[in-house]
Amino acid sequence: MNKAPLSVLVPAKNEAANLAECLATVSFADEIIVVDSQSTDGTQEIAATGGAAVVQFDWNGQFPRKKNWALANVPWRHEWLLIIDADERITPELEREIRAAIERADVDGFYLNRRFWFLGGWINHCGYFPSWNLRLFRHRLGRYERAESESGGSSGDNEVHEHVILDGRAEYLAAPMEHYAYPDISAFMEKHNRYSTWEARVSETFYRQPGEANLAARPFGTALERKRWLKRCFRRAPFRPTLRFLYHYLWRQGFRDGYRGWVLCRLLGQYEFLCVAKEWELRIGR
Repeated sequence: MNKAPLSVLVPAKNEAANLAECLATVSFADEIIVVDSQSTDGTQEIAATGGAAVVQFDWNGQFPRKKNWALANVPWRHEWLLIIDADERITPELEREIRAAIERADVDGFYLNRRFWFLGGWINHCGYFPSWNLRLFRHRLGRYERAESESGGSSGDNEVHEHVILDGRAEYLAAPMEHYAYPDISAFMEKHNRYSTWEARVSETFYRQPGEANLAARPFGTALERKRWLKRCFRRAPFRPTLRFLYHYLWRQGFRDGYRGWVLCRLLGQYEFLCVAKEWELRIGR
């Protein structure tokens, strides 16, 4: 089958365990570039074997981080760009949709729907599915929102929670993208310990002070804008960890995912507790 006129960005750092399978699912693209952060586990060699070029990114601790830097500095061969993490997979059904999508002239981007694998099965509820992310777009028209904090700290050199702000029209692709983010509970705990530190440090500038470089928070906007608005309101509520659990388990029907839904929702409540505790720690530290 012919290669699609598509460029692929894979941000990576020590992703030897995931990268080969990821690259195999995007091999239909004409250009694949792994933007690496000085990996020491053989990531670069795996990328080369998988048909990808490697570009090194050396973060200075300031803006921009990895994905925005790559969008602005890599000389992309094609107008359309797909961004995929090493622990994500493009299914054959989604590949067919992507091939058709990039032929359209009336749209500038597409949201992809991630499906999470957790404790040996797919999460179909809990507020984790559907999970829409703008990952396929004309690269000159999209940049990740900017989330910085005066107190410093981040989730690393790569955008994690930030969303793409697109200067154009976007639609949705139906086939889900597979996401193997949490091979076990320890991985979930390790990542969310880092994420909660980031959340606490940017809570004021990111969630409560919207700007042109950030996703808007609107009660009647897009699904992501509504989610951002709810999260901004929620950060002022009492008993946030309990409310977070009830929101995911009852309102978003996490109970329908059985035992794995119960575990995930309890972990999300614990994550919210870490965010609250770290926000308080920063306040008394000031």
